[in-house]
Amino acid sequence: MEIFWFLIIAVVLAMFFVLDGYDFGAGIIHLFYAKSEKDKEVVAKSAGLFWDSNEVWLVAAGGMLFMAFPTFYASVFSGFYLPLILVLWLIIFRAIGLEFRSQFNYQMWKDIWDKSFGVSSLLLALFFGIALGNIVRGVNLGVVEQGVSTHEAHFFFLPLWNSSFSPLTENPGVIDWFTLIIGFISVVTLTIHGANWIIIKTNASINSKLKNVIFKLNVTLLVLTIVSLVCWQIVNPKALSNFTEKPYLLIFPMLYLTGLIGLFFIKKFKKDNYGFICSTLLIIGGISSSLASLFPVLLPSINDVNESLSIYNTAASEYGLSVAIGWGIIGIILIFVYMIVQKRLMGGKIDHMDYGH
Repeated sequence: MEIFWFLIIAVVLAMFFVLDGYDFGAGIIHLFYAKSEKDKEVVAKSAGLFWDSNEVWLVAAGGMLFMAFPTFYASVFSGFYLPLILVLWLIIFRAIGLEFRSQFNYQMWKDIWDKSFGVSSLLLALFFGIALGNIVRGVNLGVVEQGVSTHEAHFFFLPLWNSSFSPLTENPGVIDWFTLIIGFISVVTLTIHGANWIIIKTNASINSKLKNVIFKLNVTLLVLTIVSLVCWQIVNPKALSNFTEKPYLLIFPMLYLTGLIGLFFIKKFKKDNYGFICSTLLIIGGISSSLASLFPVLLPSINDVNESLSIYNTAASEYGLSVAIGWGIIGIILIFVYMIVQKRLMGGKIDHMDYGH
């Protein structure tokens, strides 16, 4: 039952990052590449028409996590309190940036909310990547000092950073050189994904330029991926042991590699949705590979005193997990119906659709 709920939550999280990921990417493109008012409006529209339904997947993932793995939920939401509050504020300012920019036809007003949308999207992509970096790096569970656990085995609390800025210390911070590398990978990946979305959904004047941007960013992503794998081995020499012990898990890195290679041919694709499929494979492959490398662990412990949090020692009771199946299936069906209806109503190019007026 624990494995079942782990897989369901993993799928829901992947759906969130695929769907809301292109909103983050659109915001980054909006910040750096949309110069004319017409392009700014249509790029904002490509995210604005979809962001509210896409974030339903994040709410669903949080609810399922609370239901299925309450100890992990409590540990993570207290330990990562500071970055989670920052993420909450960034989500708020991204949303109001989209909703407010067209309420008044004054350039200063539009510029303020354009920056709110773009900067919030950039920082959200960065912080979600940093969060993934913290998960794969591990934390000091129980706040062990000199071999003695000073708190409960599942408790931890991280500052935003420590003075050494290193992931190899006894008490690392949320931000260090390793988690920043993962954060940069997230920013580049979601920017590529957002650019592909804009190409599919709009007739913006920057679309032809975006294919060159995607190609250059993909080169950067390849370099960052290689660097991150080397650094991951430094931080955790056993990081890839799951893949050697269970070779069938290699299918997940292959998804990532397929998307990465495919995007080098972005300029030759005859259909725009091929690029979007490749960037979707990047996201799904990256998330699934990270989870597969840890399984069944959810949050590694970097000390030898307290064991890592896994799907088995943080799960709710068997009865609770089984009862939740019925409600969970109903909820997922409703989310899928909501998504399908919206995507059909918003099918095709969105340049002339109304939003924010």
